[in-house]
Amino acid sequence: MTSNATADYAAINARVRVKYSTLLSRNDFIALSETTDLPSFINLLKTTSYGPYLEMAKDKELNARRAAFLIRQRISDSYHTIINFSPDFVKSFLLEFYRLNEVNNLKAVLRGITTQSSWDKVRFVLFPFGPDGVLPTQAMVESGNVAQAVELLRGTPYFKTLSFAMNRYSAEQNLFPLEVALDLDYWRNLWKGIKKLPNEDQDYATKIVGSLLDMNNLMWAIRYRVYHNLSEEEVINYTLPVGYQIHDKDIRSIAAGADIPQIIKRIYPDLQGVDDILLDLHTGLPKLEMLLERRITEKCRDVFLGNPFQIGIPLGFLVLLDFEIRDLVVLLEAKAGLTPIEKYSEFLTTDLLK
Repeated sequence: MTSNATADYAAINARVRVKYSTLLSRNDFIALSETTDLPSFINLLKTTSYGPYLEMAKDKELNARRAAFLIRQRISDSYHTIINFSPDFVKSFLLEFYRLNEVNNLKAVLRGITTQSSWDKVRFVLFPFGPDGVLPTQAMVESGNVAQAVELLRGTPYFKTLSFAMNRYSAEQNLFPLEVALDLDYWRNLWKGIKKLPNEDQDYATKIVGSLLDMNNLMWAIRYRVYHNLSEEEVINYTLPVGYQIHDKDIRSIAAGADIPQIIKRIYPDLQGVDDILLDLHTGLPKLEMLLERRITEKCRDVFLGNPFQIGIPLGFLVLLDFEIRDLVVLLEAKAGLTPIEKYSEFLTTDLLK
């Protein structure tokens, strides 16, 4: 690491550590989970770093969907601050990492079109991406037609990818091939982007981004086989042959029908309770995903204990913040529906019951 790079990271490191200190603790989540209804949950959440975002709407407007939309703005603000103050040699990678939110917006827009949803209904489901976004989201929704919406993407990074997948969409009238194409293209490019970073940054980015890619690739392969009954060839075609701890041979083994719990235990020997969780693959996969997310959480926290002058610190914080807000969205929906904790706790990255 050069002295200039160290100085550049010193500037962003201080800002990220301040932001890191404002993440909610497990005790904060327990207190939030113990609130009796949505209004009391929102009132307590207002006492945290999410308060300024929730104050952007009147109390009578704060249903679960609107509150979720507002608190997601914290991710957008954090990304823009971190990218602006980061060393020039990592800005493009961090922006590409951020672009996952735009990919998810694009998928949400396409779903809105197929369900004939109005713009007013779709808009609050979307992530507040900010000025770097390239999607004409409102025009796409109001087109009311997937093919026309894709045509509106000419000149964006998404047009070519979706154009190739449109033939199958047209034949099947199912968004599956479009969503798979977007996911694979995004993660393939992000993985390639790691190789453009300085060597030490590559190590940290591989551990964090690679762990996310591994989890997604693994869950795709298992879901395609278990939920969708896809053929071996299709599972291989709809996943990636690269990763951090999960490799092409692992994906091919799953596609070929190998014992899934045994593969999981071989890749993650420290993961507890795999056999019990996966006794029923259909109900066990969400629990497995939460276990993997908790492993990633530990990796993200670990980067704050070592060398402060590396990309792992901003990446780790951004992943932790994303997981935190996803947990808060689950709690918002649970409180709106008066759902008991035992019904939703398994869908939280934060372990409330340990």
